[in-house]
Amino acid sequence: MKKLYIASALLTVILDQATKYLVNNFISPFSTIEILPFLNLVNVRNTGSAFGMFRDLGNNIFIIISLAAIVFIFYMLIKGREDRFSLSLILGGATGNLLDRVFRGSVVDFIDVFAGRLHWPAFNVADSALTIGIGIVFIKLFLNRHETSENKLHKTQN
Repeated sequence: MKKLYIASALLTVILDQATKYLVNNFISPFSTIEILPFLNLVNVRNTGSAFGMFRDLGNNIFIIISLAAIVFIFYMLIKGREDRFSLSLILGGATGNLLDRVFRGSVVDFIDVFAGRLHWPAFNVADSALTIGIGIVFIKLFLNRHETSENKLHKTQN
């Protein structure tokens, strides 16, 4: 069963890197292709963390942080009892962006979602996997915490 989750992480990395390959080969840097009235494809580089924050820290610090996170998530995926699907998404997303940092010196972002002049920072498949995986972890933590609180309340009432 663990192999399924490793395969899921690997599939995330392959999808991420394949889409970035296509973007790099078919969309010129800083050009825009309109897909829908709220969605463009672009070709931009992110040298920072999420939303381009902390770019002054340099690429090497993000490589070190990514490697540490990948080792920890991989360990949790193999040994832990946490939700392995969400961990596989996080592992795949972190690995996809790490590959960009190591081989390109920055992360390729290409999905541009917007409403009028308000643009969400461009992102990629790896970012999406990370966001979904982390979101699932937080939702499950919240639900488990809520269930634990209710169980304690029922025990004190009995």
